[in-house]
Amino acid sequence: MNSPVEELLQRFVKIDKKGSTAVYIQLAQQIINSIQRGILPPGSALPGTRPMSRLLHLHRNTVVSAYDELASQGWIEIIPNRGSFVMRNKSQNLKSTATISNNTVPLQTGFDFHQAHHLEPVFETNEAPIVFSDGQPDLRMLSVSNLSRWYTASMKRTKIKEALGSHQKTSVAYEKQLCNFLNLSRGFHTAPENLLTTRSPEMSLYLISQLLFRPGDIVLVGTPSYFLANMIFHQAGAKIVTIPIDAQGLNVDFIRKKFKKGSIRCVYCTPQRHYPTTVTLSLERRFDLMNLANEYGFAIIEDDFDYDFQYESFPMPPMSIADDNGMVIYMGRFGQSLLPSFQTGFVIAPQNLIQAAKNYRQMIDHHGDFVMEQVLAQMIHEGEIHRLLKKSIQRYKKRCELFCEAIDTQFGNRIEWKKPNGGLAVWIQFKPTISLTKLAAQARKIGLELPNYLLYQDRNICGIRLGFGQFNEEEIPEVVAKLRQAYDLCF
Repeated sequence: MNSPVEELLQRFVKIDKKGSTAVYIQLAQQIINSIQRGILPPGSALPGTRPMSRLLHLHRNTVVSAYDELASQGWIEIIPNRGSFVMRNKSQNLKSTATISNNTVPLQTGFDFHQAHHLEPVFETNEAPIVFSDGQPDLRMLSVSNLSRWYTASMKRTKIKEALGSHQKTSVAYEKQLCNFLNLSRGFHTAPENLLTTRSPEMSLYLISQLLFRPGDIVLVGTPSYFLANMIFHQAGAKIVTIPIDAQGLNVDFIRKKFKKGSIRCVYCTPQRHYPTTVTLSLERRFDLMNLANEYGFAIIEDDFDYDFQYESFPMPPMSIADDNGMVIYMGRFGQSLLPSFQTGFVIAPQNLIQAAKNYRQMIDHHGDFVMEQVLAQMIHEGEIHRLLKKSIQRYKKRCELFCEAIDTQFGNRIEWKKPNGGLAVWIQFKPTISLTKLAAQARKIGLELPNYLLYQDRNICGIRLGFGQFNEEEIPEVVAKLRQAYDLCF
């Protein structure tokens, strides 16, 4: 007759030998589950490996591996010549474990902490079949198998085992290749000493803001402006002041007339295509802004977030190229035509600022993602990035034309808009104005999601930034027709 423990195990342990999970892991997990549920109380003696193998019809080595796994996790104690026993100290925490599983964790802390209300969730999850973005690429265009091949090849390189541990040492190859790419594509003459790499443009901006701002410092942004940048500046303690945007971009004369020398800490701009309006900062105003920065002593953060997607002409060269006095901090996104996890941020600035930013980075991202950096470095070196960009630009240019045609056909003189010279989004303004909140609600009823961060409405603006990049040629007419349907439901 089996012991009580053997009977319990025979009753509760069910092994699927055809499953994808290793059999010894299945056995270990089910014994852990029995301990957590109190079926195997503290101090219980488990059957020996031979009796257990006979009981469950498993190979003895499988049971040995399962017991070793349980012991390594601290669930059981293996005592030579005596047996294996459920650990008492592990079982003493079962009450708290059960409490957590019953969802009785307190809803509120018993202590005070600082809540940043400006950091409320921006990106909401939803189940709508069609969701507009602010200009994201179409991930379906990517060959996942090719990316997987690049990643697997990097994982197999023996250098990785030697290099893991220090981000500063392991990122050298990627920094060199990224400098080569930026020097070739954007006209820079930069070196790794002037380059900071990060996991995202937002992380880049956060690090720079920590160095640049003190509470109360004034940062000028265009109106309307990029919501995530505003959140980062607010978190750093800066005072955000908006300045007008017209057909030539930021109104530099407004800065000169309204602000005194020494009163501005920084001007943040997206000169290639202003976010969200897609207006390009003219060449004349670029030089005017740089001259004013030299005169007033403020920094310029030049965010070139979608430089790579240019359709009608060559993109404007970065202001940073003409900066002789170290007033411009240039930042951007690399790999925008790849999967989001393959995309990185970067900053080009004077060496002393870059070194200070790297010192900050080591606190929150000491190791970085060495494997990913090696993948990207190899893709640059072998020309894969250039080939992907060339192919994707042609596809997105066609989508831009189709989207603009559909917008014009569906809305006509009900909106004001201008075809962008690049990027993956179009800015439209409704004339006469409507309630954008009502439009989003009506759109949601017919399966079309307009996230709140795309909507810009105040006394002077009634506009939406509509990303078209994620829709293919067949989807674009249907999506715009649904938007028009939602518009009609507002009246």
